[in-house]
Order: sequence, then structure tokens, then C-alpha cells
Amino acid sequence: MESSSQHGGTKKTTGYKNKNSTAGSDLTINSQERVEATGKQSLNKQLHDKESSVLQRYCQKAIGKQSVVALFLYETIITLFSNISGAAGYALRKQFYPYIFKKIGKGAIIGKGLTIRHPGKIIIKNNAAIDDYTLLDASGAGEAGIIIGANSIISRNCVVQGKTGSVEIGDHSDIGCNVIFTSASKIVLEESVLIAANCYIGGGRYFTDHLDVPIVNQGTYSRGTLRIGRGSWLGAGVTVLDGVKIGKGCIIGASSLVTRDIPDFSIAMGIPARVVSTRISKEGKCPNNKA
Repeated sequence: MESSSQHGGTKKTTGYKNKNSTAGSDLTINSQERVEATGKQSLNKQLHDKESSVLQRYCQKAIGKQSVVALFLYETIITLFSNISGAAGYALRKQFYPYIFKKIGKGAIIGKGLTIRHPGKIIIKNNAAIDDYTLLDASGAGEAGIIIGANSIISRNCVVQGKTGSVEIGDHSDIGCNVIFTSASKIVLEESVLIAANCYIGGGRYFTDHLDVPIVNQGTYSRGTLRIGRGSWLGAGVTVLDGVKIGKGCIIGASSLVTRDIPDFSIAMGIPARVVSTRISKEGKCPNNKA
């Protein structure tokens, strides 16, 4: 079977697949799957590239552009207002953070201690709430950036990272503490998605074709957009891999590993997650719906 490898952001085809590179039937590449090289740049190269100065590298990592004025504004606002507790902190961040973000809607609440990268690519819609010590990193999210939907809640210590793709969290969604979103292609949460604590959503994969090259140096790829449908609920500790589509109204049991698409209104659980039931009765209604 033909497989792909990627170096320095350029996708190329190797013409073979190393038998030692498979990791189980749900995790292997087959000829029907779309594989996209992500073009991820080594973090070490970003931090220590000798072709640019320390200041230039910091500007690129923190704000995404070479502008002394923009850097001064970013550093001043983050230094003065990021870690102020209580009502005063909320009020000051509400007043000054719109100067560095792409857009912050009315009534948005931003907690203290956020780590923010490329805020000019981040939209926080009306009445969204982001709790303390969350990471918002749009450095690899492209022009689409990161969108936090209206009336949504991002709980404490979450990571929302556009590593090499965008992240969109739908309106009225509720994200528990310590949840990690890391987008290698694109992550989309539709409206009113509920995600319990300690879930991992997204990520990418490394090519493993070459036995004589460390895996970390073989490049990364993604199977495409990860989408979670409207009104779905993920239990604590669920992992959802890139390229997976979870339908609307689904329930995913705690600690499950979702490696394949889940149909609408399904109940799935396990490693890997399998559909064990449906929320739709033979009459086409939810069994618990008395209407």
C-alpha cells in the first residue's frame, strides 16, 4: 500500500508502507483515507532559529507579527492586567483585552492567568466565559484562528490550541476543566456540546515509515476535520482522534477512545469506542421523551 512521509512541510509519497509502523486496526492508514501533511515546524526551530533575533522570534511566537508597537501593547496589557484577582481583574481585562484580541463580544468574562498567543486571531463572542489559567494559542490556526462561541463556558486549566489548524467552539457549549483541544487540521464543536473534565480532543499523527529516522523527525499528518455534533455529551476522560465525526445528540462514555465516526443519537463507549445503544426508539423518538 502507498503511504506518505513529510519533511520540512513538504508532503511526498514514499511508495511503500513499513509493516512495523502499524498500531492497531483502528489507527492504521488505509488507501481509502485522506492523509494531509500538516507542515508543522519544529518548536525547537521556532525558539532557536539563528536566522532571526531573539526579539523577532519572541514577536512571532507571542503575537504573530514583527511589530514593536503591537508587542509593546501586548506586553503592557498582559503584564498589568492578566493576574489581577476578583472583580477588579475582570473589569480591567474587559476594558483592555479588546485592544489585543481580534474581537471580544459584550458580556464576555475572562479569568486571570491566561496564556495567550496570537490574540489577533482569536474571537470571543458575547457572554462567553473563560476561567483562570487557560491557554489560548492561535499561532498555528491560520486566518480562521480560534472562535469561542456565544454563551459558552471554558473551565479552568483548559488548552485551546490551533497547532496547525483552526478551532471553533459553538454557542452554548460547556467545557469542563483540564480539557485539551489541539488542532492538526480543524476542530469544530457545534452548538450546545457538553464535554466533561480531562478530555483530549484532536491531535495529529507522526509518519513512521523510516526505521533509520527518529519518529519525531519524520513529519506529521492529519486525517482531516474533527467535528462534534450539536447537543452531544462526552464523559470525563474521553479522547477523540483527528478526522472523527461524532453526530448530533450522541453520548460518549467516560474514558472512551473515539477512533471512528459515531452516528447521530448514538451511545458509544470503550477502547476503541463502539456504539452500544441509540437514543432513538423504534418509533423514532427518544425513549425518555414523554411528548
